[in-house]
Amino acid sequence: MIRTIAFYLPQFHQIPENDEWWGKGFTEWTNVTKAKPIFKGHYQPHLPSDLGFYDLRVPEVREEQARLAKEAGISAFCYWHYWFGNGKRLLERPFNEVLASGKPDFPFCLAWANESWTGKWHGLDNRILIQQSYFGVEDYEKHFYSLAPAFADKRYFKYQGRNIFVIYTPTDIPDLNTFLETWRSLALKNGMPDFYFIGFQRSEIKVSPAFDAFIKNGPTIRGTVSHPNILEKAIYKLTNIDLQKFFRFRILRGPQIYHYKDFVKTSFNEPLEEKEYPTVVPNWDNTPRSGRTGLVLHTSTPELYGELLEKAIKLVTASNKELVFIKAWNEWAEGNTLEPSLIYRDRYLKVTRTILNKYNNAR
Repeated sequence: MIRTIAFYLPQFHQIPENDEWWGKGFTEWTNVTKAKPIFKGHYQPHLPSDLGFYDLRVPEVREEQARLAKEAGISAFCYWHYWFGNGKRLLERPFNEVLASGKPDFPFCLAWANESWTGKWHGLDNRILIQQSYFGVEDYEKHFYSLAPAFADKRYFKYQGRNIFVIYTPTDIPDLNTFLETWRSLALKNGMPDFYFIGFQRSEIKVSPAFDAFIKNGPTIRGTVSHPNILEKAIYKLTNIDLQKFFRFRILRGPQIYHYKDFVKTSFNEPLEEKEYPTVVPNWDNTPRSGRTGLVLHTSTPELYGELLEKAIKLVTASNKELVFIKAWNEWAEGNTLEPSLIYRDRYLKVTRTILNKYNNAR
C-alpha cells in the first residue's frame, strides 16, 4: 500500500518573536498577501479558497484540514518542529493543542527544522534572528522528553513498527551519531517504539548511513533550463553556473524560473537509491518570501502534479517500498500546497485521491 506523508507548516498564527522581527500580527499570510507578479505570466499571489486565511490556533481549522487530507488519501501530516537548543521552541502551539486535545484524530509525525532563522525571507541574509545551537547529550535528552508525549500518542505515524522522525539538516548536527544513539536508547528505556530516522539530503552531501532512510530536498532542478526569457535560456546553455546566477540576479534582476512541465519530465527518471524515498513537489514559487532571488516552477497544474505523483509511486512500487512524501500541505509562501486555492479549488486533492486509489486498489 502506498502511504503518503505531507509536510505541514505551523507558521499561520501570531507569536511575539515574529511581532518583534517583522511587525505586529505577522504570520505566513503576511508574505502571501503582499506578493505581486514579477514577470509576464507570473501567477501571484497564491491565495486560499475553502479554508480562507486561517489561524492555526482555531481547532475547527485543524479538523477541517485533517478531513480534507483524509478524503484525498493522505496518510499523515508531518508537522515541522522547532527546537533551537536549551529548551527554546517556536510555533509549537498548534501541534501542542493537537496533542493535548486528541483532535484531529489523524496520524502525524514530526520533522525537526534544525536551522537558524535568518532574515532571508526579506532579503536580509546576514541577519540572524535566532541561532540553532547544539548543547550535547543533556540537551538531546531534554529535547526527547519534551516530545515524549507525542511519541507515545497512538496517532504517531509508524513505519516498520517505528516512529518516523525527520531531520532537515542532519549534517549540521556536530555529534549526529550521539544524538541518534541517545534518542534510540531513551525510546527503549521508556518502553516506546524505536525511531525510523529520515534525513533530508541537500545538494550532493550524502546523509549519514546511521539514518534509516533519506529524502531529497526538493525541488531539485535537472536537465534543460526552460526560462520564458529566450535570451536567458541561451545564456544558461552556454555558460557555467556562476555566470548564470550573475545574469539572472544582476542583469535581469529576477527569480530563477523553470516550467513545471519540464520539472516533471526530468524528475524521477532513475530508480530510487536503497534508502531513498521520493519527495513530490506539487508546485513551487517562493518569491513571496525571497523576492527576485527566489525560484519559480512556472505554470504548475493539478494534472501535471498528478503525472509527477504517479512517477514517484511507480518508483516506490518497483522498489517494494511504501512511502511517498509530499512537500507540502500548506507552505503558501512557497506556492507549495495541496490545500484548496482560488485558481484550482480542490483539484490537487482530487488528483491525489484518484491516483492513490488507482494504485492502492490494484495492489
